[in-house]
Amino acid sequence: MEKFSTNKAPKPVGMYPHARKAGGLLFLSGVGPRTAGSDSNDSHVPGLKLDHNGNFLEFDFEAQCRSVFDNVKIILEESDSSWEKLVDVTVFLTNMKRDFATYNRIYAEYFKDNLPCRTTCEISSLPTPIAIELKCIASL
Repeated sequence: MEKFSTNKAPKPVGMYPHARKAGGLLFLSGVGPRTAGSDSNDSHVPGLKLDHNGNFLEFDFEAQCRSVFDNVKIILEESDSSWEKLVDVTVFLTNMKRDFATYNRIYAEYFKDNLPCRTTCEISSLPTPIAIELKCIASL
C-alpha cells in the first residue's frame, strides 16, 4: 500500500499520510481547511481569528468549506486521482444547526457534476479549532 503526502496541502496534525492507495482505491485521511504549509496554528484557518482565550473574533464558515474542498482536490490530484473520482465523502461538522445550510449550499456547487455517497455527522470537536473536516475515498 503506497502512502501519499504533499506540501501543497496542510500538514497532518499527527503521524499519518494525506492518503493511502489500496488496490484501485485512494483513502484520504481527515482533511481540514488549514492552508498549505501550516501546522495546527489557528492563524492558518481561512475565515477564523481567535483571541488569546480561544474565543472567536472572526468566523467565516463558508471560507472554511471552500478551503477544505480545495484541500481535498489538491490531495486527490497529487495522489493520481481527481475530484471526479470521489466515491464516498464523510463530513464532520462541529455545529450542525449553525453550519449545515451553508455547507450543503457550497457542497452543491462543488459536487454538481459528481455525486459521491455522502454522510454528514456532527461531532463535539476536532483536533484544531476548525468547524469542518472531510474523510474521502476515491478511485484511482
